[in-house]
This record gives sequence, C-alpha cells and structure tokens, in this order.
Amino acid sequence: MGAGDVRTRKGKIKNGSYGKTRPGRNKKAPPPLKPGLRPRAK
Repeated sequence: MGAGDVRTRKGKIKNGSYGKTRPGRNKKAPPPLKPGLRPRAK
C-alpha cells in the first residue's frame, strides 16, 4: 500500500484524484452575506 495504490490516501494525492475520504475542493464559494439584510434580535 504505497504511493502507487489509488485506494489509499497517499496514492490519491499522488494521482491527484478525490473521493469519500479525501473530498475535492468546492466548485464555487457560497455567496457572501450582504450587510444590513440580517434580521435584528430584539
């Protein structure tokens, strides 16, 4: 189980693939919250 084994974390890093144990990056960032839209706590 070395760097050549795609079933391990080390192998996935070497291969550049992602999966369940090593999720990939987000496609796009969540939209930023605009100031003034939050309901005020009373």
